[in-house]
Amino acid sequence: MKLHAAAPTTLNTVTAYGPGYVEINRRRYGHSLLVAPEGEIVAREVDAFEALAPAHFEALLAREPELVLLGTGERQRFPHPGLTASLAQARIGLDVMDTHAACRTYNILMMEGRRVLVALLMH
Repeated sequence: MKLHAAAPTTLNTVTAYGPGYVEINRRRYGHSLLVAPEGEIVAREVDAFEALAPAHFEALLAREPELVLLGTGERQRFPHPGLTASLAQARIGLDVMDTHAACRTYNILMMEGRRVLVALLMH
């Protein structure tokens, strides 16, 4: 699916997605990513939901988001609360959804000026 912004932006924007890929600022990625409205798009060292560990969520704290969106691949899957405890303790919101829904939600929140961080898993 191609997505089009209502106005041009210099922010990191999801411009398309499909099976096994997302496109950020018209550049295609086939691996898991960490994306914030500004700054570098980071390849994640974890590519599968089953490989998530507490350290993956603790590493997000340094980015100081107000909300983290976790895209869990083709279907929505919820991580064990023990994995995400560091976010809860820091009072950072977490929303879990399939990767395509996370892409759409990220674009909306990013355009609203929210400090959102999206962690996208491809598998």
